[in-house]
Formats: sequence, structure tokens, C-alpha cells
Amino acid sequence: MENDTTLDSSDLSRLDFQNVTVRYGERIVLDDVSFQIPHGARLAVVGPNGAGKSTLFKAMVGLIEVDSGNILIHGKLRGSHIDCVAYIPQREEVDWKFPVTVRDVVTMGRFGKLGWLRQPDSADKKIIQQSLADLGITSLANRSIQELSGGQQQRVFLARAIAQEPHILLMDEPFNGVDIATQETTLKLLDDMRDRSVTVMVSTHDLNLARDKFDLVLMINQSVIAIGPPEEIFTSENIQKTFHSQVLLLDGVAIVDQCCGGDEHEHIYTHNQEGH
Repeated sequence: MENDTTLDSSDLSRLDFQNVTVRYGERIVLDDVSFQIPHGARLAVVGPNGAGKSTLFKAMVGLIEVDSGNILIHGKLRGSHIDCVAYIPQREEVDWKFPVTVRDVVTMGRFGKLGWLRQPDSADKKIIQQSLADLGITSLANRSIQELSGGQQQRVFLARAIAQEPHILLMDEPFNGVDIATQETTLKLLDDMRDRSVTVMVSTHDLNLARDKFDLVLMINQSVIAIGPPEEIFTSENIQKTFHSQVLLLDGVAIVDQCCGGDEHEHIYTHNQEGH
């Protein structure tokens, strides 16, 4: 499947990238990227630092403009849908000193449906309260976000995403720098999203996690290397194409050496050399 970057979907794909190119100045970050994700799929986006994973997500929610190509959601151009996509950025990109409470942040998930002038009604408040409860942060509702631990902050943004009631959920490196309990809570949220038929995209450096917890994997390094079920596309050739000199392949073991936020992370992934 690695040579065909279009996946089968019944009717319209929920998400469709068509020859998308993004540049930062003269530097190409995404190069002619095309793929489809069927409704309700759970997809991991893997690639080295600088591969364009975060740019992919930001382009989907309109935080950056594309230089060419189209992004379609439900068969319509990006921006045609109100609040259809929930986006959880990397923690380093959030201003945690902003003076808001946990409840304020989760309430922001309702703004797309409320507008900026209307106050939450009883139905909205019920959704907000349930979102807090689902992530186990009800007791933190009146706390300032700057007082929280990294794992608690991550849960707040997960609760905001749930409150938004999205069709598509984007999570940029949600497993970095959080405790085991928050990782487990995040994985449970992914299961809940599957039950609600929400399409989920998660960027990660962890190839084992991508293999074990996701239906599909998109391997990317500025352009699409491969997309499909992990058991089909996690081959030596694709891993080498994606990570280049950052990966060492030895006797069926792929050791990916990444440097994130000043700390070296070594991810060991075991696979059959034939990709089975």
C-alpha cells in the first residue's frame, strides 16, 4: 500500500489532502502531500523532527496557509465547517501563564457553537462538566492553568477537545513529557473517540505505540513516504526513507535517535525485516 497514498473510503473521505505544499519563506516544509483518511479512522503520524508533522496539523485548522493544493473535510474546502476539527498543540506552544482557570479553558471548547457573545446554557454547562469528569479534573476546575503539572495541563486540553464535540481530533505529540497515568487517560480518550466515530490523528515519535494502538500510520518526511496499516508499511525501507541517518537498523531492530527539547530520546522498535 505504500505506493498508493489514497485509501479506500465509502462515500466521501472525512479528510482529504490534495497535493498540499507549504513553505516557510523559501524552505519547503510539506511537499505535494496527498492522502485520504476514512471516516472514524485512528491514524498515527510519524516522522523525524522537522518532517512537517506539526505543520500538517496547523494547515488543517488554518493556523498557516498552504502555498498550493487543497484540504477537504467532508468533501468541502477547509474553512467550510464551523468547529469541525479540534486541535491539541504541543504543550510548549501554549502560554501557560495566561490568567484563565481550568473551567475557562474547557468552556472555550464550546465557543464555536456558542459564538463569542452568547453565554453557555444548561446543555453547554452539562457538556463542560462531563468533559471535566471524563478527564478526572473536576476538582481542578477553579484552579489557574499555570498552577498545574504537565500531565494535568494535558488533561485540560483533552477536556476542551471533548467539549468541542469534533468530527476530527488532532493531537500533536500528546505523549511527550507526561506521566503514565495521563498517557493511559489519553489512550482511553482515543478509544472513546473511536466509539463516537471521531477521526483521530496523533503525531508521535514512538513507532511501537503507532504499531500497537493505531489502525493506520502516515510516515512523512516533508512528503508522504507511506500510509496504511502499520503491519504493512513498517518495513526497513520505509523506516530508512523516513528517518534517514536518525535510524539504525540491526537484526530486525530499528533504533530511532531523536532530540526533542534538548533531551535525547532513543526509541527502539522491533520488526521483521520483510515487514510482516
